[in-house]
Amino acid sequence: MAKKTEDEKPSYEAAREELIEVVRRLEAGGTTLEESLALWERGELLARICQDWLDGARERLDAAIDADPED
Repeated sequence: MAKKTEDEKPSYEAAREELIEVVRRLEAGGTTLEESLALWERGELLARICQDWLDGARERLDAAIDADPED
């Protein structure tokens, strides 16, 4: 799997799938403390990315509803 640079934001689906994998690895255990911390930090970033996508989608939906001339 190719690493993305910090400027490249993964799609919601890609971030969610990676987050699921991070959680699975953390729950399975067997990693060092350093690896666990790195996974946790990656999971936090991925969760933030997913939330940003969802917030953006909500804003777009709200804007579309507000722009609806039938209201």
